[in-house]
Amino acid sequence: MKTFLNNIYPIKDVVLDEYISQWEPFSCPKRTVLTRVGQTESFIYFVQEGIQKSYYLNEDKEHVMFFAYNPSFSGVMESFLTQTPSKYYLETITDSTFIRLPYSKHQKLLAEHRELETLFRKITEGFLLGVIERHHQLMAFDIETRFRKFTQRSPHLLQMVSQKDIASYLRIDATNFSKLMNRVKI
Repeated sequence: MKTFLNNIYPIKDVVLDEYISQWEPFSCPKRTVLTRVGQTESFIYFVQEGIQKSYYLNEDKEHVMFFAYNPSFSGVMESFLTQTPSKYYLETITDSTFIRLPYSKHQKLLAEHRELETLFRKITEGFLLGVIERHHQLMAFDIETRFRKFTQRSPHLLQMVSQKDIASYLRIDATNFSKLMNRVKI
């Protein structure tokens, strides 16, 4: 985690070590719902092993928004950052191991160390840029281009995540996704 964070924004070792020392190990089996609609996210997670998905339900159909896996943060970030009820779910796809930090400790350390606050501003900016890029791809690209970009960016997920979840993430009908899997060279 230390290397991951320092690659985003370098921080003095003593400050970063203090921050990281507050994180606690947490594990759960696959198909565990970590956060539900209406629940306020209490933790920020850093994925050590496993894959999670964030999704919302519309007419009982899952719409996958994000996947999280090592090395990355996980959790319902807008609920965590604003301490407001979540509008979607966070669920483990595979057995998952994390370290996690409660909101109160996170806020206390950010208030004490300006450089941690800067680090998390940069992390938030990165999330925003990722959301904008994803929105652009969903709005501007046809299904084959979305599929190709996904397979270039995250080919390992094709072996680890169900086709149904990836199709939902890409906003591609499952039948069309299957056709793309058979037709497009990866």
